[in-house]
Amino acid sequence: QVQLVESGGGLVQAGGSLRLSCAASGSFLRINLMGWYRQAPGKQRELVAAFTRIGSTVYADSVKGRFTISRDYVKNTVYLQMNSLKPEDTAVYYCNARAIVLGRENDYWGQGTQVTVSS
Repeated sequence: QVQLVESGGGLVQAGGSLRLSCAASGSFLRINLMGWYRQAPGKQRELVAAFTRIGSTVYADSVKGRFTISRDYVKNTVYLQMNSLKPEDTAVYYCNARAIVLGRENDYWGQGTQVTVSS
C-alpha cells in the first residue's frame, strides 16, 4: 500500500504564498503519476497540477503562471509552490499518486490539507 502525508496548508492573505508537500511511503514498486487536486465547498474535485507518466507537468488553466509543481524522486515527495494566491484558490488540497503495488496500478489519496485565502 501507499501512504501519502501532506503538509503546508494554512491561512494566507490574497497575494500571499504557500508551499504544500506530499511524501509517499509504503510498499510500492513505482509511482507512475503524482499530483495535486483540490475541492472547494460545493464543487467537484479538480486537478490542480500533476506529473505525467513521462515526467512532464500539467496545470489547470486557473493556476498557470502562479503555481509550480516539483518532485523529489529520491524522497518520493511532490511539492506545490503556490504564489499570488486568490480567494478562489480556497479549497482542500489532496495529493494523489498512482502507484504499482503487487503488480497492479492503483490510485492513492492523501487526507487533504486546507488552504484558505482571505481577501
